[in-house]
Amino acid sequence: MRKIDELLYEYGLSHQNETNKTIHWICVPAIFFSIVGLIYSIPADPLLNLLPFLGSFANWATLTLILVLFYYVTLSPPLALGMFFFSAICLAIANLISLASPFPLWQISILIFVVAWIFQFYGHKIEGKKPSFLKDLQFLLIGPAWLMHFIYKKLGLAY
Repeated sequence: MRKIDELLYEYGLSHQNETNKTIHWICVPAIFFSIVGLIYSIPADPLLNLLPFLGSFANWATLTLILVLFYYVTLSPPLALGMFFFSAICLAIANLISLASPFPLWQISILIFVVAWIFQFYGHKIEGKKPSFLKDLQFLLIGPAWLMHFIYKKLGLAY
């Protein structure tokens, strides 16, 4: 069995309850975005000098996501492609919020992060099982891949 299959299976063991699954479909992407937003909010002056061709995307979130995507590639190149597109959407939304919102991106991101985690823990209370990341931190990155693998299955794509 491939490592990605083992990780997705193990993650799925603590995500059987339909209410918990529904909460995860909303909150896992929200948490992923909020983290991207928080990292995007870190001033990136040194990166702008090193990577001027990236324009407003020369930021710490882009650099962090490149590293995260390398991790996904080691697990499953097809899933990494899906996560690349989702990551690009998160970066674009963070950029839009940073340019157009009357509230700072970091404040919006913190609010999303806190509210989403409250719901995540509520979902696990309903499930009656602890979140997977309490056993192994890499499950913080497996959660988004777990959702992406369901999208791939629905589309009939191999992951």
